[in-house]
Amino acid sequence: MTILGIPILTLIISFPLGGVLLLLFVDRGAEELAKWIALLVSGATFLLALPLYFAFDPAATQFQFVERVPWIPGWGVEYHVGLDGITLFLVLMTALLTVVSVAGTWSAIEQYTREFMITLLLLEVGMIGVFVALDVFLFFVFWEVMLFPMYFLIGVWGSENRLYAAIKFIVYTMSSSALMLVAILAMYYLNFRTTGVLTFAIEEWYKLDVGLPAQYWLFAAFALAFAVKVPMWPFHTWLPDAHVEAPTAGSVILAGVLLKMGTYGFIRFAMPLFPQATRWRCPG
Repeated sequence: MTILGIPILTLIISFPLGGVLLLLFVDRGAEELAKWIALLVSGATFLLALPLYFAFDPAATQFQFVERVPWIPGWGVEYHVGLDGITLFLVLMTALLTVVSVAGTWSAIEQYTREFMITLLLLEVGMIGVFVALDVFLFFVFWEVMLFPMYFLIGVWGSENRLYAAIKFIVYTMSSSALMLVAILAMYYLNFRTTGVLTFAIEEWYKLDVGLPAQYWLFAAFALAFAVKVPMWPFHTWLPDAHVEAPTAGSVILAGVLLKMGTYGFIRFAMPLFPQATRWRCPG
């Protein structure tokens, strides 16, 4: 599916990024203009995402609206995106909540308005990218792109203890990201050793039969990384601080989208990649 010759998912990802670039040329004193640009760009992104719902085939078992272009061929990295029945609604929800967040902070943000809107649109790029990425390396890139805008939303526009909450958020999430990166590289190596093919394509990794000892360790690494994002006990203590100190838009995005990403990670990666480890339970 294309619009003006541009694949739909690429257009949905790049539209808020284009808004970021446009806002960079807006004068810092033009606060109303920055707000209108952010509202129009986020609204247009949501309107671009709506046709996905009507064009989606619920009977299909494969990913839809797939776009695949080599990115770093020597490493097997691709710009590989697509949707299934899970991510369809997550993308629509993300696009809608971004519009709500921009409109809801129209009079609440009084300082650095242009920078706030840039941060919010950049966050949207990362969130949508996480849900549509079918290349695990690309997924990790979007995952990291998403973290830093939220850090700045809390740390710059938050409440009295915003710096404490922002630092706690980034320490927890970056630590889990490092653990996930180790697990991703381990899976990349295992796939190459087994198939002789360098690829980060999640569909190819699904076909890999990982031995039990490796399954337990890799599942634990992925699970811990996503548990921080859910967040699950005992990795949940960053959440109350982040919610309390974040601006309203940050809390909306945090509750509405970011907290879903941990569960999404379990469903997309940890459980299908390591099914036997998923069913394991402690004896007794």
